[in-house]
Amino acid sequence: MASTETRPRSAGTLAVLGLLAAAGVVLLLALGVWQVQRLHWKTDLIARVDARVHARPVAAPPPSEWAGINRTDDEYRRVEVTGTFRNADAVLTQAVTDLGAGFWVMTPLETADGTYLINRGFVPAETRDDYARPEGEQTVTGLLRITEPDGGFLRSNDPEGGRWFSRDVAAIAAAKDLGPVAPFFIDAEDAGQGAPVGGLTVIAFRNHHLNYAITWFLLAAGLLAASIYVGVHEWRLRRG
Repeated sequence: MASTETRPRSAGTLAVLGLLAAAGVVLLLALGVWQVQRLHWKTDLIARVDARVHARPVAAPPPSEWAGINRTDDEYRRVEVTGTFRNADAVLTQAVTDLGAGFWVMTPLETADGTYLINRGFVPAETRDDYARPEGEQTVTGLLRITEPDGGFLRSNDPEGGRWFSRDVAAIAAAKDLGPVAPFFIDAEDAGQGAPVGGLTVIAFRNHHLNYAITWFLLAAGLLAASIYVGVHEWRLRRG
């Protein structure tokens, strides 16, 4: 008597397996197509950001435009703003850079249009209070950055204790009683005056969508090949 392994499956079982295989192939192909679409979106985003970073600076958005500022359309725009630093209200937020561990110097800049929070640059931890504090009217050129609310990884900002783990514009403004402040900050370019050291913005985007797409398409091809193999095997059993 033939073993159960050599008996053909019932038509109902084959129909269920065929439907499941077809659904699996369709799902995997859909995931692959979605990753291809994400690849095009990410590539376009990288190109747009690169163009913003190297463009001529434009005036920082005035208060009338603050509500519409968003990450997709505005982050990394090269902007310029003129005003007076409120050096007494500067805060230091923890930073890890190519220059080592230390702090970002976040200083409010009062302008005729409103107040902007400026990331003037990096200072080492051991000399955290030893940096230039310009007086009088200053013009700052830099990259528009979106606020970083709440704090760092597993560490919440502590305004009362003066410990800041992220560049949270709203929280810093509230802690220093700055009044209305732009809902973004500006990473200042290096002013060439020593500390703080500007121009350390890291612009990096994870772009593994091509690898993901290839993986999904290969899985779809593998499932389709396995389904064809099973189908041919069942056909041969019936012919035998």
